[in-house]
Amino acid sequence: MKIKTDEITSVIKQEISKFEAQMEVSEVGRVVEVGDGIARIYGLSNAMAGELLEFQTADGAVMGQVFNLELDTVGAVIYGDYLLVKEGDVVKSTGRLLEVPVGDVMLGRVVDPLGKPLDDQGPISATEYRKVDIIAPGIAERQPVTEPLQTGIKSIDSMIPIGKGQRELIIGDRKTGKTTIAVDTIINQKQYWGTPEAVVCIYVAVGQKESTVAGVVQLLKKHGAMDYTIVVNASSAYPAPMQYIAPYSGCAMGEYFMWNGVKGKTPKHALCIYDDLSKQAVAYRQLSLLLRRPPGREAYPGDVFYLHSRLLERATKLSDENGGGSLTALPVIETQEGDVSAYIPTNVISITDGQIYLEPELFFSGIRPAVNVGISVSRVGGNAQVKAMKKIAGSLRLDLAAARELEAFAQLGTELDKATQRQLDRGRRMIELLKQGQYTPFHVTDQIVAIFAGSKGYMDDVPVTAVRKFEEGLFESMRTVNKAVWEELNQKKALDKDIEPKLEAAIKAYKATFKA
Repeated sequence: MKIKTDEITSVIKQEISKFEAQMEVSEVGRVVEVGDGIARIYGLSNAMAGELLEFQTADGAVMGQVFNLELDTVGAVIYGDYLLVKEGDVVKSTGRLLEVPVGDVMLGRVVDPLGKPLDDQGPISATEYRKVDIIAPGIAERQPVTEPLQTGIKSIDSMIPIGKGQRELIIGDRKTGKTTIAVDTIINQKQYWGTPEAVVCIYVAVGQKESTVAGVVQLLKKHGAMDYTIVVNASSAYPAPMQYIAPYSGCAMGEYFMWNGVKGKTPKHALCIYDDLSKQAVAYRQLSLLLRRPPGREAYPGDVFYLHSRLLERATKLSDENGGGSLTALPVIETQEGDVSAYIPTNVISITDGQIYLEPELFFSGIRPAVNVGISVSRVGGNAQVKAMKKIAGSLRLDLAAARELEAFAQLGTELDKATQRQLDRGRRMIELLKQGQYTPFHVTDQIVAIFAGSKGYMDDVPVTAVRKFEEGLFESMRTVNKAVWEELNQKKALDKDIEPKLEAAIKAYKATFKA
């Protein structure tokens, strides 16, 4: 039998064309199973992990993302209305990763995790997009955190300072004022807007009530803070995939400003508040269990640590060669009955550069913000403080801790010597001085003046109930009669041998006129 080469060639060509046809089919699959924001798809043999998918539904395209790569099928999450997706629907792979719109057009807007507007200000005409999940800048691209990010809250700026580029955890039980600290910090940035110290703020609401988020937006509008703020809302009404992706979307929006600044100019500082990451972890657990990933401790999947670490690692202070921009992260974690040793709280504590712990007992006893100065810590510390604050706040934490110990001792009814009684009295006045109302952030120079007056003993003979009145009057005198001293201190940001006597004289002069 004679072998004909042209016949063999034609057979091979046919097989190749069949294979090519199969390759084209492999970019299209069909939904086998769908429910709770999860779809199982057959046929996408070339799909890659994290790839964006397009579900062709009867009501138009719905986006999704590849999560699980299995033997015959692909497990995917659906972003948007998963109720539109039905079994048998065609799914196309796009070859792209998930992106969100970024840029100046996003400022003042309330958007969903995909960057679609939720307010009544019309569509967003974005020209730039950034990938939602990226690898954080390496160590060589960063520099140490040294610039302060002023929160306007006396107890935090003095004892638990936050620097631009830091990751500071806000942790505590429900209704202890975690969101208030975050919102105060956003409102406080208004005084710096338009200066080189200005910060763009991104507030990411995960699993919150719609009414709560609406309240925060109204509050920011009332204080004129929406001009430099983006609100990313994935409320409790949203499906788990949207709650899972929201912090990454907010982070991507913040990174644009870290690299480019506002209108392409400096400042290049952004602040991302994730409120809260414990709800994001719950959403991720839900996705993982539906996708049949093995459960671990507290039913969370094994990679839940990676969920938060890859997000918070993106907070950084860039080196001068990279523009010197910064992205600061304030993640919020809710504890159950003060259990800081639970799985997700310990995970996030180990990722961040310190934590602000809010204690229910302090909150209900009227000490607000209810910051526990014993457990709260900033691992950047004095490096992220102005010189004057660093000088006067050095002993403040120890004084407060000692006063708390003495308070417990004094309750036993033991008679105290004069020195101990004096220390206890000053501690009580300092605790009163550090109390602060909601949404009333203080200028850093005012904070320095108040803490200086308290720590130097100028309030020792002022009744505890009159401390707030004394403080208000002192601020008024520093802005009127002693304005020159206030402005000099504000300019220098340091207590040198020239300014300190002037400040002491100003406080003494005011005290002579003060009546409790």
